[in-house]
Amino acid sequence: MSVAKSEKVGFFGGLKRWFRSVWGELKKVHWPTKKEIVVYTIVVIVAVVLVGAGIWIADLGISYLMQFVLQ
Repeated sequence: MSVAKSEKVGFFGGLKRWFRSVWGELKKVHWPTKKEIVVYTIVVIVAVVLVGAGIWIADLGISYLMQFVLQ
């Protein structure tokens, strides 16, 4: 359903075509199962905790180093 460049499509015609395109793409999406969502959520939470702990440890180390240097 291609439209030649010389044809003009109105606002609502373009909007209708856009929604059809979006709906067609949504049909192609692999939607995760409930089990997959739970697993992915746990992975993200663990990763956030680990990165946060790493930043916290680095911050503590830099703070102690700065106190040592400045005293």
